Amino acid sequence: MKFPQKFLLPAALMALLGVAGSATATDTLLVTATVSAACVVGTSPVAFGAYNPIGGAAASGSGNVNVSCTGTVGLFVDYSISLGKGAYGATYNDRQMANGASRLTYQLYGDSGSGGACSVVWGDGTGATSTVGGSLLIVLLGSTINRQVCGTLPANQVGATPGGYSDTVQVVVTYN
Repeated sequence: MKFPQKFLLPAALMALLGVAGSATATDTLLVTATVSAACVVGTSPVAFGAYNPIGGAAASGSGNVNVSCTGTVGLFVDYSISLGKGAYGATYNDRQMANGASRLTYQLYGDSGSGGACSVVWGDGTGATSTVGGSLLIVLLGSTINRQVCGTLPANQVGATPGGYSDTVQVVVTYN
């Protein structure tokens, strides 16, 4: 087979100049972020103690939610704390502790922010519930705020069987 002459000049030029190939160029991309504050949450339990469901008296107890933040000194961190319904209650108005199939109804309250300690149902801010929050000033070694959780166990829950009752409530802290 004869090589066509029309390809001779381009082939000669390619041989003299080299065949064009691929090339690679690289660089780096810097990715940064600034964390102005980091917060953690801790709790102490709400304990009602011994309760007589037939005795006619309500019981009360209290615990705490602690929010600790570190970050830029002098920074004000706005935070909001919400509490869940618990493992056994279908609604915030129906929080329940369990002992097997037996239940005790209870409620959790927080500070309304207007001086009323334990005056609002502490929930997620929906319906008749409120969240509890405020601002926290970051100091050199970090800052902690303790918010009281008040609980009531209504009187005359005569269907309760003897034994220990408990529930687990999720605590969520939102901050910026």
